[in-house]
Amino acid sequence: MVKNMLVIRNDRFGEFLLNIPAMRALKEAYPQAKLTLAVSREVVELAAAVECVDEVVVWDEVKGKLRKYKFDLCVILNPTKEAHWAVFWAGIPTRVGYDRKWGFLLTHKLKDTKNLGNRHEVDCNLELVGLLGVKTLDKTLKIKVNDNLFREFIVQDRGQSPSGTVPFLLVAIHPFTSDVVKQWPVERFEELAQRIKRELGLKVVMVGKNGIASPRQGGARNDGMGDGVVSMINQTSLMELAALLKRCSLLISCDSGPMHLAASVGTPVVALFRNDLPGKTAKRWGPWGEGHTVIEKSSLLDISVDEVIDSVAKVLGCKGI
Repeated sequence: MVKNMLVIRNDRFGEFLLNIPAMRALKEAYPQAKLTLAVSREVVELAAAVECVDEVVVWDEVKGKLRKYKFDLCVILNPTKEAHWAVFWAGIPTRVGYDRKWGFLLTHKLKDTKNLGNRHEVDCNLELVGLLGVKTLDKTLKIKVNDNLFREFIVQDRGQSPSGTVPFLLVAIHPFTSDVVKQWPVERFEELAQRIKRELGLKVVMVGKNGIASPRQGGARNDGMGDGVVSMINQTSLMELAALLKRCSLLISCDSGPMHLAASVGTPVVALFRNDLPGKTAKRWGPWGEGHTVIEKSSLLDISVDEVIDSVAKVLGCKGI
């Protein structure tokens, strides 16, 4: 009988979010069992927002102490030799993962073919836990979001109502990626922001982290982008960003963590992808769920600002002004 489950996913938050349906499948199959999730320190707050998870721990703090938890079952969603050895050494009876990086230490293993890019990452993760005969009908990425985390910078410009509702369309732009081969030129994102404001008459907020240290501030900054374009870059935690994206009508982004975060809070995405790199296309990494738009070409340089503007207008039902 399964009473205590461990799921390990200790990498970046975008990849983490795509494992939520797999975690849900486990919890639905073993509803009385405790589900503990081991993640990287940066993802703890976000992991705690997954409804089916009972406890969140930091992998680096528990990896040498797993035996004391008396887990019955463990699923390793991102394979590492360290994780495979740790769960074997801890004596966890059922150990599920990919047949690589010392996969011989596992009791249930699946050949890792994700690099072929012939199906979405969500489906790959569900296939892995499927080795245990578990499945779910709810394949959404939904998380719990505290709307009070939303930074009410809009009130200064448009008189936000006391209820917190936003009385106009707000478009978020995330102009960064962690992989340079997936990066649309930042200069085009900047041009895009200005044109959305000018031609479509919409409010624009820039979000994300650019890797440059920036002091946290109490309100939004303009950063010289002009009225109607505000910057929240380097100013939000992951859960604050989730709350902000939930209030937006649309996010524009390349393949990135915020793209998946927007999908998890029900915000439509216009995503910019390359289609010439097996394993890195939208077929595997695109925004999950309904209502999203993918612009995909062999070179990101072939995606014009005009094309993105047209997609934004179509999604939001806007007309140039």
